[in-house]
Amino acid sequence: MAYAAAMSEYPVTAHAVGEVVGAVMEQRGGEPQPDLAILFVSPPHVGALEDAAAAVRDVMRPGTLLGCAAGTVVGGDREVEDEPAVSLWAGDTGPVAPFHLTSITTPDGDALVGWPAEVPLGASALLLLADPFSFPVEPFLERLRTDHPGLPVVGGLASAARGPGGNRLAVDDRVVSEGAVGCFLGPDVRVTPVVSQGCRPVGEPFTVTRSERNVVYELAGKPALERLQELASAMTPEDRELLRRGLHLGRVVDEHKLEFDRGDFIVRNVLGGDQRTGAIAVGDLVDIGATTQFLVRDADSADEDLRHLMAGRHAEGALVFTCNGRGTHLFGVPDHDAGVVATALPGAAVAGMSCAGELGPVGGRNFLHGFTASVVLLGGR
Repeated sequence: MAYAAAMSEYPVTAHAVGEVVGAVMEQRGGEPQPDLAILFVSPPHVGALEDAAAAVRDVMRPGTLLGCAAGTVVGGDREVEDEPAVSLWAGDTGPVAPFHLTSITTPDGDALVGWPAEVPLGASALLLLADPFSFPVEPFLERLRTDHPGLPVVGGLASAARGPGGNRLAVDDRVVSEGAVGCFLGPDVRVTPVVSQGCRPVGEPFTVTRSERNVVYELAGKPALERLQELASAMTPEDRELLRRGLHLGRVVDEHKLEFDRGDFIVRNVLGGDQRTGAIAVGDLVDIGATTQFLVRDADSADEDLRHLMAGRHAEGALVFTCNGRGTHLFGVPDHDAGVVATALPGAAVAGMSCAGELGPVGGRNFLHGFTASVVLLGGR
């Protein structure tokens, strides 16, 4: 088969890697040399990532190998949190262009070093695994909007460490602790990003009529706090409790659309309000004229959103990048996101990790998300 995946919970890295390599090779009918292999390891295996990556390369001889350490490792319909786990995914994607990017300071400002010598003509997506403490993700996405407009960026930020230097990333024969690794996927593979931000809209959309950077003063001609108070007064007690625990504002990305659905809003936290001015602060820049809507998030909303977005999908392989704040922290039960994806895609090769930030496009633009499940569906043209 073109795509294969396996996970092992053996605590000894060598045994775990041997198990996943054997299982993936068996699924592929003994065929080595996939175009792309991706290795995900949990914190107990971080110190042995170099040996694990070398073993995969020696046996499977992939065209490109990527690897990343994460707090939770996804394999099939399972999510292993805070325990030893190794997950391996391999696919015949067609040739890819791998890279290791680092940010350096120059007299002219910060610059990125490590672009591949040649980007595949007609690239279908860019897969990125980044260290959150050393890689400037947002400026990188801004650059890509100029250099490669319309190219989807998918992936996530390593989540195995809580401070600089603790994460590990792999690209081919190198294991690094900073920057980002990834690859450009060529035109031979069909890539479909599915970004589930897990929120439910409440109330009606409002046009921003007065704002300054990330502070919204007026929505449809009224103070933003007044609009919020009107909304709260009309809500059920259950929704008011959700609003109290965490309020979000969705901003429409493509204002040219006549109607807006959940996939048209980029979701950002409401950081606070000012009773004196009636303004609210949002974790994003909000321009005058933008269409916005308040949203709430809970386990039921996140579950419904992911199931809705995965319904009717088809893929041979899938990579799952889910927020480290989801899992049992949000749903109260294990394996939620992996289970939904695996159920929606019977027979597909599924692997992935929890992230300290997820990457995926909304409304045709790439964003860094939080509390999101970003799923990458792959298949032949």
